[in-house]
Amino acid sequence: MIEYKNSWSVKLIKRINSNRDEIWNLISSPKNLELYHPFCKSNNVIKWPGKGSCDELTYLNGIKLIRNFTKWEEKRGYELLIGRKNGKKSLVKWEIIEKNDKVYLCIAVYPWFLREKSKILSFIPHYLFFKPNLKKYLNSVISGLDWYLSNKKVVERNFFGKHKWFSN
Repeated sequence: MIEYKNSWSVKLIKRINSNRDEIWNLISSPKNLELYHPFCKSNNVIKWPGKGSCDELTYLNGIKLIRNFTKWEEKRGYELLIGRKNGKKSLVKWEIIEKNDKVYLCIAVYPWFLREKSKILSFIPHYLFFKPNLKKYLNSVISGLDWYLSNKKVVERNFFGKHKWFSN
């Protein structure tokens, strides 16, 4: 068994101007990424909903990743493994948090990138290259979700700026 949580992680928590039910209804709906993910070209369902769900995310630049949902907690969040069909997988956790009458969405990523390297050898590449780019990506995704819930309109591609990993 791969120890995903032993790898470097990148986490972003952001306040959402909505409530738990609306956030959950959005993130647990089929093809949900097509509504708010600014780098998503398509989000095709393979199996839905609940634990064991699976879908395919195609980015604007044509990269295709499979998301396999390993944990599904109603109105709380889920965990999934994401990666190329037969490639290495990263662990991603989505969590809806309520605190002081405010609602937040937290996404934490435990990437496969550098997982097999020691923390000493991977420290500089992680902090100088991987973490800032992944934070920018997560900020765009969560901002897109918040924007969609506030405006009830599909988020345009590259709405918060292009991303060098996923834009065309």
